[in-house]
Amino acid sequence: GIVVQGRHRWAPRPSRFPLRGREPAAWPPRPPPTHTGASMRAGVPPFTVRTCRFAGEPEEGGEGPPAELLVLMPEVLDPQYGMYVWPCAVVLAQYVWFHRRLIHDKRILELGAGVSLPGIVAAKCGAEIILSDSAALPQCLDNCHRSCQMNHLSGVVVTGLTWGQISPALLALPPIDIILASDVFFEPEDFEDVISTVHYLMEKNPHAQFWTTYQVRSADWSIQGLLYKWEMESTRVPLQSFEANKEQLADSALPGRHTIEMMVITKVTM
Repeated sequence: GIVVQGRHRWAPRPSRFPLRGREPAAWPPRPPPTHTGASMRAGVPPFTVRTCRFAGEPEEGGEGPPAELLVLMPEVLDPQYGMYVWPCAVVLAQYVWFHRRLIHDKRILELGAGVSLPGIVAAKCGAEIILSDSAALPQCLDNCHRSCQMNHLSGVVVTGLTWGQISPALLALPPIDIILASDVFFEPEDFEDVISTVHYLMEKNPHAQFWTTYQVRSADWSIQGLLYKWEMESTRVPLQSFEANKEQLADSALPGRHTIEMMVITKVTM
């Protein structure tokens, strides 16, 4: 669960919701905007581009998923939206990359996608991807589209899903094999909304898995009671098991010294 003994330190994150929270002075350490002119003329908020590079062992014969992957991520500079690549996203993307053979041809949904790094990596590895973010935040959905365009991905569905709401968009989703989400367990008041949304998706496909990463911020926060209530169980995945126990992943400075945990959540079977 969220409680991990002995390594807790509180670390703030600016909210993706306008006017709710502020950006810590030193995070994220980004260069001055490089895409302001054209983007401002087009009504797009200023953004920079982060490059993430994933590498692995090639398969014999050269078949199967790529042995190296370069992903471009547009990061919106306005701190009130928090549309950056966060430490949790890099760790989850590394998990997706490590299991790139497993996810090929799987139908995958990313919740709270924002810049969509895990989902983009999955799409480049041959998965059928649906990216989602809050229906109330069109600027986040626009950034999902921007990420797809930068990485030459066509046909990726982007949809507005607000956690905890049984909306027409949620009802219209096909059965999902894997649900991705990084750092969605940020504000405790959102925990049950996230879990109830995942529960609905698992009702459509009881064999679905929820892959999620979170940053340890408080020893008092736990989702175990909610998982029990919604008939789910979690398995903690050690970072070293997918080569993520490093301060620098994907040729970036992330996750740095932040304490990140990875878990797989499934529906309890009788």
